[in-house]
Amino acid sequence: MADKNIVDRTKAHRNSDVARAVRRTRDRLAQQEGSPEFDRELLKIHARTLTTSAAALPLLIILIGAAGILGGQMVDILTWALVTVICYAGLIYLAQKTDKADIAEIEPDSLRRKFLAAHFVSGVGWAYFVVLDCPECGVEPLPVIKAVVLLFAIAATALLASGLRGAVLVTFAVPVAVYIVAAARFSVPVEALMVALLVASMPFFSYVAGHLHTSALMLLSFRSEKDALIAELETAKSMSDEARRRAEEANLAKSRFLASMSHELRTPLNAILGFSEVMANEVLGKIENDAYRDYARDIHGSGQHLLNLINEILDLSRIEAGRYQLNEEPLVLVDVVDDCCHMLEIRARKKDIRLVPQFEPSMPRLFADERAVRQMVLNLLANAIKFTSTGGEIKVRAGWTRGGGQYVAIRDNGPGIAPEEISVVLSAFGQGSIAIKSAEQGTGLGLPIVQGLAAMHGGELQLRSKLREGTEAIITFPASRVMEALPAVPTAGNVRKSA
Repeated sequence: MADKNIVDRTKAHRNSDVARAVRRTRDRLAQQEGSPEFDRELLKIHARTLTTSAAALPLLIILIGAAGILGGQMVDILTWALVTVICYAGLIYLAQKTDKADIAEIEPDSLRRKFLAAHFVSGVGWAYFVVLDCPECGVEPLPVIKAVVLLFAIAATALLASGLRGAVLVTFAVPVAVYIVAAARFSVPVEALMVALLVASMPFFSYVAGHLHTSALMLLSFRSEKDALIAELETAKSMSDEARRRAEEANLAKSRFLASMSHELRTPLNAILGFSEVMANEVLGKIENDAYRDYARDIHGSGQHLLNLINEILDLSRIEAGRYQLNEEPLVLVDVVDDCCHMLEIRARKKDIRLVPQFEPSMPRLFADERAVRQMVLNLLANAIKFTSTGGEIKVRAGWTRGGGQYVAIRDNGPGIAPEEISVVLSAFGQGSIAIKSAEQGTGLGLPIVQGLAAMHGGELQLRSKLREGTEAIITFPASRVMEALPAVPTAGNVRKSA
C-alpha cells in the first residue's frame, strides 16, 4: 500500500510538472516582441549569426585593402584595414561571448546597447574609409568605388545583423553622412548620383533587415508552438498511461472478484437447486402443504435464474478480456439453427407463437465454434420469444450474404426498439424502455454476448427495428469462414480402376 501511494505521488508530481511546462510554453507563445524571452532568443540568434559568419566582413576588408595596396595606398589603406578589423573583432568577441552564455543570464536591454555600440564602432571604420584619399586614382572613379564598397557592406550587414533592429542604421548612418559631406565639396554629377543611391539604400536595406527580423520572430513562434504541442502530447501520454494503469487495476480487480465470487456463489446455488428440486418432486416424501411445494419450485426457478445470470456475466467478462477460447470446427449452420428452434419450440408454443424456419438448401460447412454459434442463436431466439406477444410469429432464416458469407436472421413482430435505444440495448445491462414495459425483464446481457461472439468470429450483429413493427437481429459470418467442398480422397481401389 505504501509503495502504491509513493507511485501515485510520483505520477502526480510528474503530471503537475508537465502541466506547468505547458503553461510556460503557452505564455511564451502568447508573448510579443519586446518581452524578455523573445529578446533574449533574438539576441542569441544575432550572436550566433555573427559568430558563424565572422569571416565575411573581415574578408571584404582584406580584399579592399589588397586593392588599395595595388592602387598605391600602402600606409593609409593598411591603417584603415587594421582599425576596421579591430573594430569588427570586438563585435565578434561580444557575439561569441553571448553565444556561449546561458540564455537565462542574458539581460536584453544591456546586451542590446552593447551590440549597438559595437556596431557603431565598426561603422566608424567605414567612415574612416570614406575620408581616405587617393590622388593617383583621380577624382571621378574614387567616389564610385567608395559608394559601391559601402553598398556591399550595407547589404552584408543587413543580412548578418537582421536579428538586431536598428543595426544597419547605427552602423552606416555616420559613414553615409561623412560621404554626403565629402561629396558636397565637389559638384561632380557622379557623386550626386552615388549620394542619392546611398541615401535610398539605407531605408531599403533597413526594410530587408526588418523583414528578416520578422521571419526570425515567426520561426520563434513556430518553435514555441512545436514545444507546446510536444508538452501537450507528453501531458496526454501521461494521462493516458495513468488511465490505462487504473483501468488495468480495475479490470484485474473485476477478474479476481468474478473468479472468487463465481465459485462462492455457485457452490451454495447448486445446493439450493438440488434441495429445492428434491423438495418440489417430493423425492423423500409427500409434502402435505401445497404452498410449500410451490415455494420449492419458486426457489428452484430463482436459483436457476441467478445461476444463468452468473454464467452470462462470466461469459461477457471473458469476451471483453479476450480470454474466451473458440473451439472451431466445421459445422452446418442450418443444422445448428434448426436444433435451436426445436429446443425453444415448447417455450414458443406456451405463448402461442409460431416459429417459421426459412433455410437455404445445400449450404457448405462453416468453420466456427458450435457452442458459441448455438449460444448466439439461442439468445436471439429467447429474446424474440420473450418480447413477442401471444399469437405472434417469428421468422428464422439462414442463408448466403452478398459477400459470399453466411447469416442467421431472426425477425419478430413484437413491440420493437426505438432507433435511439439500439445502442443502449447493445450495451451491457442495457434494455429498451418499451420492451421493459411489455415483457418480462431480463439481465440485458444477451445481445452484448452475441455481439462479442460474432466479432470474435470476424462477423457482426445487426439490429433493425421499428416501433410497433418488430425487430430483426442478423448475425453475419465472413466468407473466409465458409469451407468449400473438397474432392474425395482417392483410395487404392479407385486408383486401380482408373488405371
